[in-house]
Amino acid sequence: MNKFTVHTGIAAPLMRNNIDTDTIIPSREMRTVSKSGLANGLFAPWRYNDEKNRTPNPDFVLNQVGYKKASILICGNNFGCGSSREHAVWALKEFGIRCIIAEGFGSIFFQNCVRNGILPIKLKRETLEGLVNATNEITPLTVDLTINRITAVDQIVEFVTSGSDREMLLEGLDQIAATLKFKNKIDAFQQQDAQIRPWV
Repeated sequence: MNKFTVHTGIAAPLMRNNIDTDTIIPSREMRTVSKSGLANGLFAPWRYNDEKNRTPNPDFVLNQVGYKKASILICGNNFGCGSSREHAVWALKEFGIRCIIAEGFGSIFFQNCVRNGILPIKLKRETLEGLVNATNEITPLTVDLTINRITAVDQIVEFVTSGSDREMLLEGLDQIAATLKFKNKIDAFQQQDAQIRPWV
């Protein structure tokens, strides 16, 4: 998994509440069990006027010239609610999204982001609106996880991440890799347990 330390990119505003995982990646777009091949179906109900023929909707933010290369999303409350499908995060990552800043997240979606190298950040609504006003399609935003700080033009915003989530993102660890950091202790426990309980 790619490490997340400092990222600078264009931030696309998607300030709607309750964007669920079926909107992020509809079930009909999930034609693979792998983590690739999903970006084309990202936000399909909004991104296309005709989903079958992939006719772009020019009003959708990620279809607008300056935001086509956006790598940060600024969203409303309860982003990623609904089903627990990890495909939603896979589609966002494959599209190029590295960070999502929102008022709130679906809890499973939040953890899926961390486990796939996307940094989810919770901020108050007024702070989000300030970031939207400070950035546009030609003004990038910088997210620095090493000091928990967002910089947008003349704005500086501090954010909070939990210790374990921050560690996994900074070091580029998935759950297995994070567990293997304790391999020596696990091996030692198993050896000791084999002596205490040889019948197991």
